[in-house]
Amino acid sequence: MQYDQVLSVLRLEWTSGHDTHGLQPSSQQLLGLIRTLKVRHLLLDMNTVPDLSPADQEWLGDHWMPELVTLTLERLVLIIDSFRVHNQLAIDALHDLVQPGIRFDAQYFTDSESALHWLTDGSSRLPALSAEWNVRHYSQAVHLVR
Repeated sequence: MQYDQVLSVLRLEWTSGHDTHGLQPSSQQLLGLIRTLKVRHLLLDMNTVPDLSPADQEWLGDHWMPELVTLTLERLVLIIDSFRVHNQLAIDALHDLVQPGIRFDAQYFTDSESALHWLTDGSSRLPALSAEWNVRHYSQAVHLVR
């Protein structure tokens, strides 16, 4: 997770591997965090999220998505590669469920650099944000290898 208060950008990536038991509570906590921080720009990297189960898809559609569209978001970016067909289809279906209530601009990207550039209108803060994110990833990778 990464948050920049100045740009009101929250960036998230799933780090629990293939274990989705925490998906629903984590998603609920995310909504609270977005609300508390008054996040305007959200980047969700869906490439590390395991295939969503039918039960998780149902819960997201019934509970999470309807609440998401009530937040103060202005822009939402989902990072997802073309090979992630299962989750792409699930996300499209969830989007369609709440589409009439969406008041923010939602876009798909295949890479986070382009997504952040769009999300922040090419802010001069991007190099620092990228460096901070890369240091965190490097630290996590070293910790996992040990």
